[in-house]
Amino acid sequence: MGNPGATLSAYRDMQSQARSILEAAKHGPLQSLTDREMDVRGQPLTIYPYALQRRVKAWVRFGPEAVRVDAKLVRSTPLAAGIEFRAEDQTFRCWVWGNAVQLAEDE
Repeated sequence: MGNPGATLSAYRDMQSQARSILEAAKHGPLQSLTDREMDVRGQPLTIYPYALQRRVKAWVRFGPEAVRVDAKLVRSTPLAAGIEFRAEDQTFRCWVWGNAVQLAEDE
């Protein structure tokens, strides 16, 4: 029947992360790599269909404030990752360097 304690713990972790994201967002806008940094004209771009999007943990920055988030990998280049993550009713999207991203442990 599952473990209700684990479910409650996961829910609390999700709430805690949402609070951390929204608090960090008060320090400035979500940072994203520029087209120049990603070399969009010289690098191939992969767009993952929904079924192939992977769960990842990634470091993102709101102004000077860094926070690690649970996200989905939705696009990539050889050097960068396009990620999407949520906090309450807000969806955030940005590009980060590939080494700022790690596959989620259960992947």
